[in-house]
Amino acid sequence: MSSFSHGEKDQTEVQPAPILLAPGYGPLTFEAPVAGTYKLPIYGNATDGHVINSHGTHQTLNELMGDKVVLLSFIYATCNDVNGCPLSTAVFHKIKRRLSKAGLKDDLRLITLSFDPKHDTPDIMANYAKSLETKQTDWRFLTTKSQKELRPILEGYNQAIQQEYDDEGQSSGTFSHTLRVYLIDTHKNIRKIYSVGFLHPDILINDVKTLTLE
Repeated sequence: MSSFSHGEKDQTEVQPAPILLAPGYGPLTFEAPVAGTYKLPIYGNATDGHVINSHGTHQTLNELMGDKVVLLSFIYATCNDVNGCPLSTAVFHKIKRRLSKAGLKDDLRLITLSFDPKHDTPDIMANYAKSLETKQTDWRFLTTKSQKELRPILEGYNQAIQQEYDDEGQSSGTFSHTLRVYLIDTHKNIRKIYSVGFLHPDILINDVKTLTLE
């Protein structure tokens, strides 16, 4: 017979393991190489595509490249995986706060592009940007008109996205994807692709500086 009454809680109940936060949320645990002391390879051309900014203006990705170094991130606004889309936004936010001190305020453009055009309308992206963008920082929040216009962009960047469904075949509103951030130079070449383990503001800032010193 159990020694617990109906109103008593079993204190031996297994608690869920704490979430291990990605390195980008904390201090860098190793010494990054000095900017300009290393070379970044070229991984190919940055893919163009039709997008819509948070003001509802239609443009192309190429129109936002060439004059500055670009960091491009793919997200969806309702993502609640702390080591997913919120991580890339948090890292961009940290970079934004350090641009002036790093001497990169006029050299870098941050681009956050949604891969959920059905939900992430220009108005939604504008709301997402409210606490993030400032007049002092060039940070663009984009979406697309439809999945049809989004698809070639995702394919060009080899960014795999899988919409998830419930047991009844209805969309759960969530997406399975591998977080990637792309560093693009002023010649519209992809120079680095960051995964979760290497998505850290110190590393990204050093790489941006390295490109500006070429």
